[in-house]
Amino acid sequence: MDISLAGRSAIITGGSKGLGLAMATQFAASGADVAILARSPDGLEEAKAAISATAKGRVAGFQCDVSKADDVRRGYEATMGAFGKVDIMVNNAGISRAMAFEQITDEVWQDDLDLKLFAAIRFARLVMPQMKERRWGRIINVLNIGAKAPRAGGAPTAVSRAAGMALTKVLSGDGAPHNVLVNAMLVGQIVSDQWVRRHKAMLAQGANESFEDYAAKLGANIPMKRLGKAEEFAALACFLCSEQGGYITGTAINVDGGASPVV
Repeated sequence: MDISLAGRSAIITGGSKGLGLAMATQFAASGADVAILARSPDGLEEAKAAISATAKGRVAGFQCDVSKADDVRRGYEATMGAFGKVDIMVNNAGISRAMAFEQITDEVWQDDLDLKLFAAIRFARLVMPQMKERRWGRIINVLNIGAKAPRAGGAPTAVSRAAGMALTKVLSGDGAPHNVLVNAMLVGQIVSDQWVRRHKAMLAQGANESFEDYAAKLGANIPMKRLGKAEEFAALACFLCSEQGGYITGTAINVDGGASPVV
């Protein structure tokens, strides 16, 4: 199957590393113009260079803290200035935060909701009118499997991601009559920058374990007996954003090697 995004333009938040970088690379290699947004300017140029190595479309990078409304608008306007339109919106920014409920302050709750929920709301509000007008659009909200199966100690992320799943369903119903398709992809344990950072933190605390051994240990309890690959996640995102995914909307797809207790 030949998956082509030629002629499409995309915004990917958190696009300078991990899953965002993998999706940006796949989208650009499939012909899309891709704008990556990231909070820190460090790594944006390096990410752009890596994506451009296989890109068939244009690649742009803009500094953007998506937890701030003004930055969301600036990131959107910068992309519009570069490409003239947005066909695909991938809300990917965010890190996992899990702690005892009593320890979560109002400030932590608000920070998590701003980064993971309100960023998606604000971007959708900006991109959906033009998508509806052209009768073509794709929005993907990257969540995690805790959105369907929250666990004790999983807040605040499990709560903000569950809200993101509800947002996905609401937006899908609003966009469907206009061929604007909205889906969620729920991350399990996939090799990404977050796991690399956790491994480095363990080494700094005196651990003596290679990343390969660390990853193998993490994957042992997953039905598929391994962690996922960022490229596998990106391949599904690319399919959902293509014409071949043209009858899929309002879904929340686990990408987790079978780890989630719910479908």
